Amino acid sequence: MNILMLSSSKVANEDYLQHAIPMLNQHLSNIKELLFIPFAGVSVSWDDYTTKVQHALPDFQVFGIHECSNAHQALEHAQAILVGGGNTFNLLNELYRQDLLGTVKNQVNKGTPYVGWSAGSNICGNSIRTTNDMPIIQPPSFDALNFVPFQLNPHYTDYQPPGHNGETRAQRIEEFCILNPKMPVIGIREGCALLLQGESLVLKGELDGVVFEGNSQSVIHPNQDLSGYL
Repeated sequence: MNILMLSSSKVANEDYLQHAIPMLNQHLSNIKELLFIPFAGVSVSWDDYTTKVQHALPDFQVFGIHECSNAHQALEHAQAILVGGGNTFNLLNELYRQDLLGTVKNQVNKGTPYVGWSAGSNICGNSIRTTNDMPIIQPPSFDALNFVPFQLNPHYTDYQPPGHNGETRAQRIEEFCILNPKMPVIGIREGCALLLQGESLVLKGELDGVVFEGNSQSVIHPNQDLSGYL
């Protein structure tokens, strides 16, 4: 498998997807056409979402899967699969509704490169139970693509607004780990990514990530080998 799991589409005030272009160019070398899955978009139309990604990635030809007469065939012939961020529940629900989850998984298992960010990365894990998103729709299952046998938490942050008394991100993930002590959760900060190539998994970017497992929490560093979690 050849999978790039980006935490976010933007970093600070940079333009959309600009921080990811070096990683994308390396990940998608010799590829010119990208099949884009915009189903995480809710407040933006899938047409507009596809256009936004096309403008951000002018060196590629971006086609929306919703524009294809046969989505399964489009996936089977795709040079690479691109899955955008938005609402993870809506993304997974639509993949189930159109019966596309298995086709995506089969093609990526066969070697088709995959790039996701935010929600598009969330679905690469065992399930979407550690997404930050509000469950605005109920998919048939929370089970996801399981490209990696753990949970992901894109947009991970330690920030706690002054005067805010709600749980921190770490506390929310710790709650998951109490109920699922054998399932690791990897938090990746904005601007970073997990890169899976065959049996190799590494953290890309300039910031540390965090692994929650049982009642323990550990820091992971850029370019650290994380293959032991596969």
